Amino acid sequence: MTAPHPKAPQHAPLRDDRRVVLVVAVLASFVVGLDSSVVNVALPAVRSELGGGLVVQQWIVDAYLVTLGSLILVAGALSDLYGRVRIVTWGLVVFGLASVGCAVAPNGELLVVARALQGVGGALVTPSALALIVAAFSGAARAKAIGTWTAWSSAAVIVGPVLGGVIVDGIGWRWIFVLTAVPIAVTLVLVRRITGDVVSGARPRIDVVGAVLTVVGVGGLVLGLIEQERLGWASPVVVLALVLGGAALVAFVPWERRVTAAGGTALVPLVLFRARNFTVGNLATLSVYGALGMVGFVVTLFLQEVWHFPAWLAGIATLPPTVVLLALSTTVGAAAGRHGPRRFMTAGPLVAAVGALLVLGAGPDPTAYWWSVFPALVLVGVGIALMVSPLTSAVLGSVPQDEAGAGSAVNNAVARIAGLVTVALAGMVLGGAMSTAGLHRAAVVMAVLLVAGAVVSWFGIVDPDRRGSGSPT
Repeated sequence: MTAPHPKAPQHAPLRDDRRVVLVVAVLASFVVGLDSSVVNVALPAVRSELGGGLVVQQWIVDAYLVTLGSLILVAGALSDLYGRVRIVTWGLVVFGLASVGCAVAPNGELLVVARALQGVGGALVTPSALALIVAAFSGAARAKAIGTWTAWSSAAVIVGPVLGGVIVDGIGWRWIFVLTAVPIAVTLVLVRRITGDVVSGARPRIDVVGAVLTVVGVGGLVLGLIEQERLGWASPVVVLALVLGGAALVAFVPWERRVTAAGGTALVPLVLFRARNFTVGNLATLSVYGALGMVGFVVTLFLQEVWHFPAWLAGIATLPPTVVLLALSTTVGAAAGRHGPRRFMTAGPLVAAVGALLVLGAGPDPTAYWWSVFPALVLVGVGIALMVSPLTSAVLGSVPQDEAGAGSAVNNAVARIAGLVTVALAGMVLGGAMSTAGLHRAAVVMAVLLVAGAVVSWFGIVDPDRRGSGSPT
């Protein structure tokens, strides 16, 4: 039986900067969330100007998620080695420059490249922002802070679709990428006010081979899944991408074990998975965030391409989940800190699954929004609110303080990769084009994934007050 991981220390090395740290973490995540939320609304307008159909729309979403999901592991290691504050700063600068590239892209290919560079910036920002909170808060205060971070970070998802829709309909989709400039500028100023940081004493080399295996594995699978819709399963490009991607992912775990055995620093510290809540929490993340990734992509396209909502109205119509999340996350985070995450992580996906099935009531008539899509999105929002903060607390509460960056990176990578895979699969689920029947098939897939996440959480998650902070059995 493997010895349990030591508990995270209860001191908070950035406690003197708590307020600034929380604001910086929220704004940094706001930048990443804003970009993600506005892009879905702009996809029909981008297709009209640059062409490419559903395949280009998928790549605009997934090029960002491929680099974000694969490099976020490297970013987590960099965060632990060189400091959360420094890596957040680098990430914001890269993200800002890539946003300018998106705004001026003359064709779909260059837009996809710029989106991939945005993913690099997002990868640097995401784990470091959350790890800052872990370093500044402890105990119940940490759970509440994570709830606050979840709620206010979600404001980006509220502002993004509405403001993005207005901009797309008014002055053009390119201007949505300018939106990131303001929060980036403000955050860079505030970062300089943080007086401390958390940096590992040792400076081992970054696991470059592990990073390459991750990028090739994730990128190859996504390339194959997306391009099969256009080229067919028998295409050499599709076959080669799937084979290389699968082989790279299969080789990843043995390579990480080898690095660890040789005394190096693995890209993914496999020792983290000795903590039961860490392992189970990431399995739940894989299924639940896969469902949520499909919700955002499919519903937004359906509203604009089948019901012909203008971009601004589609933005408003997809707000209910975020409004509910913003209203409930802090309260749920505090409650989960007192009572444990297991019940919340089980109930949340089940409520969201019921919401996903309500989408089956949507038909060709747009007025069906009020008795199908609207209540569905409200229930999805309630489910997300019940799950997100407890899930984050369960996962990060089970890792040591000095590996919080890596733990956050792994969990974020799992979430992003789950979303990008379901978006890559959207072409098969939708049948190559958006339709009412395709929406119904996607709703069933969402519900199945959400129920799977609930089952995994109920049987796998251990409340810390009963068995310790997620230590293994």
